[in-house]
Amino acid sequence: MRCDIEKKENSIQAQTIVQLFLDVCIILSSMGGALWVRMDFQFGGIDTVFLQSLEKYAGINIVCTLLVFRGFRLYNSLWRYAGMIELKNIVYAVTGSAVLQVVGMHVLHVSMPRSYPVLYLLLLFFLTGFSRFIWRILPERTQETEQKPDTIRTMIVGAGEAGNMLLKELVGSSHLNRKIVCIIDDDRTKIGTYLHGVPVAGTVKQIPPLAERYGVNEIIVAIPSASSSEKKKILESCSRAVGCNVLTLPGIYQIINGDVHVSMLRKIEINDLLGREPVDLRMETIMRYVKGKTVLVTGGGGSIGSEICRQIAGYAPRTLILFDIYENSAYDVRGELLYQYPDLDLQVLIGSVRNEKRVNTIFSTYRPELVFHAAAHKHVPLMEDSPNEAIKNNVLGTWNVAKAADAYHAKKMVLISTDKAVRPTNIMGASKRICELIVQSFAQTSKTEYAAVRFGNVLGSNGSVVPLFQKQIAHGGPVTVTHPDIIRYFMTIPEAVHLVLQCGALAEGGEIFILDMGEPVKILDLAENMIRLSGLEPGKDIPITFTGLRPGEKLYEELLISLDNLKTTENKQIFVAQPAPVDAERTQRFVRKLVQDAFAESEHIREEVQRLVPEYTPERTETQSAQQPVSIRKDKANVYAAQ
Repeated sequence: MRCDIEKKENSIQAQTIVQLFLDVCIILSSMGGALWVRMDFQFGGIDTVFLQSLEKYAGINIVCTLLVFRGFRLYNSLWRYAGMIELKNIVYAVTGSAVLQVVGMHVLHVSMPRSYPVLYLLLLFFLTGFSRFIWRILPERTQETEQKPDTIRTMIVGAGEAGNMLLKELVGSSHLNRKIVCIIDDDRTKIGTYLHGVPVAGTVKQIPPLAERYGVNEIIVAIPSASSSEKKKILESCSRAVGCNVLTLPGIYQIINGDVHVSMLRKIEINDLLGREPVDLRMETIMRYVKGKTVLVTGGGGSIGSEICRQIAGYAPRTLILFDIYENSAYDVRGELLYQYPDLDLQVLIGSVRNEKRVNTIFSTYRPELVFHAAAHKHVPLMEDSPNEAIKNNVLGTWNVAKAADAYHAKKMVLISTDKAVRPTNIMGASKRICELIVQSFAQTSKTEYAAVRFGNVLGSNGSVVPLFQKQIAHGGPVTVTHPDIIRYFMTIPEAVHLVLQCGALAEGGEIFILDMGEPVKILDLAENMIRLSGLEPGKDIPITFTGLRPGEKLYEELLISLDNLKTTENKQIFVAQPAPVDAERTQRFVRKLVQDAFAESEHIREEVQRLVPEYTPERTETQSAQQPVSIRKDKANVYAAQ
């Protein structure tokens, strides 16, 4: 390695010596050339006096000019990556040389034509600039002429600042096997122009035919400032370019820093395909009610629960209690939190929310002021096969936590609910609807402020369809979709948790908070786009098979049954459903009986659930489940108008 470094240093020194020799030739050529141009390109016409003056002053001028060049770093710059700063340095250096020459000739009484300094300056600038910027041109031409057999023909989407920076790096590198063949931009004034020698060929809508015309293997989306909806349109157009792998740049802050590199390119993520702007929630409100409080998170080792712990840990709670039955995930989250927040008072407790004594012991020992109840069985098909377990864990667990929150005077309790609680067709959704009824019943009689948060599918959570599709594509398929018409709402885990935390701040008692999650996503379209954006073709490279709706599964999930009782909050993307008043005594009596039946392993547990949740229809037909859901976004204007 030391030998390699020495060789590199010797190479640099040799290049500097060559450049110095070249500059001496350039200086002499500029001095003689200035006289030659002044005498109308006739050597015989040059006066002997001027030639003698040139000979007399040449040595001094060479020394002075080389020193000026050194002062302006003309021997220390990497000319392969030269830009405006290097060009300015050349201007300053040749101007300094010309001024010094005029002063020196005046002091030494050297006679020259009046136009000589100007002509000398122009010739010196041209020759000096050419001798340096030639290094920027040579690598590009070398890359073009020595194209490798495995070269990836690449299209860049975006002729803006990010595209320009990325293009310069890709074109200027001899170590990357990409060849940029065309650029796409929706600014029609740019179409037909060239950026670093690459044509701006067309608009986003023309991506599929242009990809075919230029033989494109890869598309890079270089518009970090694009909104989510704009990015979705771009990616949809990219997905129709057969056989093209699609990459994108991260956020706009890299452009602000002028920091765009090939290493930042990443594969398309599911968030890019949603076409919805991230939910903007005012987290300073959360900081106010979490700071200095003792917070209990049940199910703290799960997808949602662990993210709740992460975000609360950043707002300086007095004590954070992570309660979970699965010790492996709880241990992992514990290590992560203590590494990131070494001063955090974190208590990781193992146990089940089914165990009333364990729950009461935790409440009596730590007296939590804020409770986030995320512990639950959530997998629909598994709960359909074990319905009593859904009641034991979800219903009894919520009952125990809600009762303890009341008994030990917690300030707030927030239940994590689901869109499957609306007109449920499965026991998991029905059990979560009963959980909502439980917190609403306690809200009527307790000083504790209870609330529920209802949202759809969470990206990246355990059991999410997206990781399943990614694994199936990586293994060559098939990708399995239950039904060609099935649709779902999606949100990210951080978004879901932001919502949960803000709802905790807004809760006053008995509310069900609902997020405007935008338009639902058709799962078949999602699968096809994920396959195409991996550079493969659905049905040809990766087959898609339909497995049929699973027991208890609907084509459409809903966030609410009706818009009649829907109200807005301070955040226009969060709504509050105010259901009809709950008969607290009847609800709690039914819950006790239901739990007893569940532990007795009743074969009629579904019928018992229907008595408390009449909208639960376990035998719902596919036609019934295909009715269009109520859309918050579609009728959003009506909701505001009604208020």
